[in-house]
Amino acid sequence: MSGETISLDRAMHGAQYVLIDGVIFETAYLRIPDNDTVADDIVLEARNGDAEIELTCADVTGAVHLGNGAYRLRSGAQLRFLSTPTVH
Repeated sequence: MSGETISLDRAMHGAQYVLIDGVIFETAYLRIPDNDTVADDIVLEARNGDAEIELTCADVTGAVHLGNGAYRLRSGAQLRFLSTPTVH
């Protein structure tokens, strides 16, 4: 594992937005999968205007890290979790 590789659960932590196949969605619900999460549990709900997307634990299990924080799901969708930067 390279220093650039970030685990999916760490990438999800605190993400306010998710980029899915080039479209930015605002996260409405985010649950980092853990030992109590089952395949059908929703781990992400996100919105872009009237468009909504839900991903289950099964959808994100086995996601492949592509580099630079991007992941490819088994469905072929590419996603990246984003947070608003904090300026001090």
